[in-house]
Amino acid sequence: MDARLSFSRYRLLVLLCAVAALSGTRSPAAAAGRSCSDTRQVYAEKGYSTGTAPLTQISGEHLRLCPQDYTCCSSQMEETLALQSERDFLKAIEDNSQFLLTTFTQRHRRFDEFFRELIDLSEKSMNQMFTKTYGRLFTQNAHVFQELFVELRRYYSGGSVSLTEVLSDFWSRLVERVFSLVNPQYQFSEDYLECVSKHAEQLQPFGDVPRKLRVQVSRAFIAARALSQGLATGRDIVNKATKLTADSECVRGLMRQWYCPLCRGMPSLRPCHSLCLNVMKGCLANQADLDTEWNNFIDALYQVSEKLEGPFNMELAADSISVKVSEAIMHMQENSVGISSKVFQGCGNPRPAPARSKRSPKESGGNRRPFRTYTPEEKPTTAAGTNLDRLVTELKERLRPMRGFWVSLPHTICNDEKMAADVTNEDRCWNGQTRGRYLPDVTGDGLVSQINNPEVEVDIARPDVRTRQLIMELRVVTNKLRHAQSGQDTDFVDSEEGSGSGGGDHGERYNDDWPGYGPYSPPYSKPPRNPATNPAKPPRSRDRNGSKWNRNNGHGRVRSAASLLSFPLVPLLSLPFLVTVAPMWR
Repeated sequence: MDARLSFSRYRLLVLLCAVAALSGTRSPAAAAGRSCSDTRQVYAEKGYSTGTAPLTQISGEHLRLCPQDYTCCSSQMEETLALQSERDFLKAIEDNSQFLLTTFTQRHRRFDEFFRELIDLSEKSMNQMFTKTYGRLFTQNAHVFQELFVELRRYYSGGSVSLTEVLSDFWSRLVERVFSLVNPQYQFSEDYLECVSKHAEQLQPFGDVPRKLRVQVSRAFIAARALSQGLATGRDIVNKATKLTADSECVRGLMRQWYCPLCRGMPSLRPCHSLCLNVMKGCLANQADLDTEWNNFIDALYQVSEKLEGPFNMELAADSISVKVSEAIMHMQENSVGISSKVFQGCGNPRPAPARSKRSPKESGGNRRPFRTYTPEEKPTTAAGTNLDRLVTELKERLRPMRGFWVSLPHTICNDEKMAADVTNEDRCWNGQTRGRYLPDVTGDGLVSQINNPEVEVDIARPDVRTRQLIMELRVVTNKLRHAQSGQDTDFVDSEEGSGSGGGDHGERYNDDWPGYGPYSPPYSKPPRNPATNPAKPPRSRDRNGSKWNRNNGHGRVRSAASLLSFPLVPLLSLPFLVTVAPMWR
């Protein structure tokens, strides 16, 4: 009887031991005597002293972050490993965001170098071609062209410059110079030339070229500047968003998933994939809230880059400046008789030049050659060792994978085999307490979704101020990029809305095939209009306190630009009569 009882007790003891072994639990005596050599080795490999590391497992009542079971970690080791977990976390963010930072930094530098060199080449091309064609006449007036490129550079560099005003001022100065050159038999005062430039909008001495150039240059420069600024802003936002600090709750979650297995004497055990996701989503809750505006920003960058390789091509726009200016000058020369007669009507009779200064086109010397346009072979080529199509293609390839970066960052980190166990290894991973399956559900993305996060306690009522600021920055730059897609500059969209918002003219065509009719046709290329039914557009005047430009010159009345434009073009033989009539514009 006693033998059977002893045998039954023995069987029960064996059964209990088997159950304990299968369940992963150990008796206190067995746990306390287990070696911590693996833990000490890993701890030392990380560069820490093992002076406070137990040789065998001890009671874990002193632990604050890990389960208070038998452990191989002292209090000092737990604190040290908690700091290490934070460093590992920040390093993982830095490593996984490096693609973003590198792309924005390098693409911004390459586009910026390319755009600046395009402007330089455009100016160089104009100087070379115009010096060759016009000689001294160009060099004497080169400052007019130099000032145009100074202002274009200032605009691209972020200056508060209206492209519409820049180009308008350029044409005003140019018409004064060209008008003098096509009328060398007269001597014009500064006031007289200002009268000419003031009414250039009605005369359209350069035909439709100024409008074409304004549309092409404005759209291209607005898009180029918006893209360059957008890439720089993307770089800065990534820098700010990834320079974060983990709060105490995040550090607790990081420590529990990455280094509590080490303290339990299982250094090779990785956290379960779902456990890692919950910890990362809790720690990166604010960054996930960037997702919507971030995706809008990436989409806007992509769309502007497409515009630049299409209708807003910066290469073609920079290339066309010298060509279109030459076309404009040629147009004014070919129509100089009609233009001059209208100017003489409006601004009065100019004084003849002194006999020694009077010259005919044939007497002006070899420096003055016929005006002409240029073949494509004479135009400036590519810049910065590349071309726009290649730059845009490379950028678009790098932008595509950036969408959804912030919400996918937890998955990216946890997919690293060094950070978490594979999703297929659900039963042989660290679940936060021991080896086994992780049962809680994975939370959603963003701050509000963390209300039930089982691993990281997040205060959803206190959004991160810096993240909210980054969201606003993204909205601002996205708005600028979206306006640039329609040729509008947000810096001038309110003040210049009536003139195309900084020169964009978003309602106009993209190509250069403009119809030969409409409000931009030269006034002398179509029948005179009736001022009673179709009045001329009032000139954009420069306020001169009393406006000496509208004096009636003693004739008792002032003639408007509208009445001037209603007159038919008179034959050149009647020019002596015209110049004796009272000036209509002055």
